[in-house]
Amino acid sequence: MKDIVIFSSDLNMSFNKVFRVGLFTVISFLTISLGCAQQQTQFLTRKITIGDKVHNYQVFLPLNWKLKKTWPVVLFLHGAGERGDDGIRQTQEGIGPVIEKVHNDFPALVIFPQCQRGRWWTHQEMETLVLQSLETSIRDFNGDRSKVFLTGMSMGGYGTWYLAAKYPGKFAALSPICGGIVPPDGVKIPVDHPPIEKSSNPYRTMASKIGKTPVWIFHGSEDPIVSVKESRAMAAALEALGGIVKYTEYEGIGHNSWDKAYAEPDFFSWLLSH
Repeated sequence: MKDIVIFSSDLNMSFNKVFRVGLFTVISFLTISLGCAQQQTQFLTRKITIGDKVHNYQVFLPLNWKLKKTWPVVLFLHGAGERGDDGIRQTQEGIGPVIEKVHNDFPALVIFPQCQRGRWWTHQEMETLVLQSLETSIRDFNGDRSKVFLTGMSMGGYGTWYLAAKYPGKFAALSPICGGIVPPDGVKIPVDHPPIEKSSNPYRTMASKIGKTPVWIFHGSEDPIVSVKESRAMAAALEALGGIVKYTEYEGIGHNSWDKAYAEPDFFSWLLSH
C-alpha cells in the first residue's frame, strides 16, 4: 500500500511522509481554528498523552466536513501487523485504503488509534487510548454519540468483540473481521479479557453481553491464523440468543478477508444505517 495521500479540492498529490505530517498538522489547526466550511485534508494526525507516553493516531474527516453538523463515527481497530508508534501504518491496511479511494463521498468520521508493539487492544493502556481518542474526536469534530460504529480486523477483530462486550450499548453496530473470542494456540491475551472468564461457553457469554447490537461478521474459510470456527461459533451464539447478526464466509480465502469485506457494496450503508 502506498503512503497516505493528502487530498485537496484543487490538487491530488502524494508527499513524502515527513512533509505530509507537517503540512497536515498546520492545515488541520488552521481549518479547525477558523471553522472553515470546506475541509482541505482528510487524514489528520493527532496526539494523545496517557501517563508519560504520547500516542499518535489519525482521524479521517469527510471532504464536506462542517463543525455545525453532527457526523457518524467509525472506530477502526487494526491488526497485529500495523502495531507501532508512527501513527500512519494503521491507515494503510483495512478500512483506510477503501476510504482513500472514495474520500469525496465518505459520510463519516473515522478514528484510527494505533496499538503499541507487543500489546493487544485488551491491554488497559490500549483500551484507554482507544476510548480517549474516540472521545476527543467526537468532541473536536462534532461526532454523533448515537451513531458510533466499531469494526476491526484480526487482532482488531478480537478487540471489536472485547470492547463491545465490555461496553454494551456504546456502539450502534459492529463488524469484526477474521477475529475471535478464544485466541489461537500459543497466543496469550491479557487475563482481563472478559469473554474468557473461565466460562464453559465463552461464545455464549460474549453473545449475551453484546445483546441486540447489530453485528456483521466476516471470515475466510481457509484462515490459517484465526480459525473460521471462531466466527462460526459467534454467529451461532448470537442467533441462538436472538441477536441481530449477519455472517459472511469467503470460500477459499485465507486470513486476509478484510479486503473483500470492506469492498462489499453494501458494507458501509449497512453499518451507517443503524
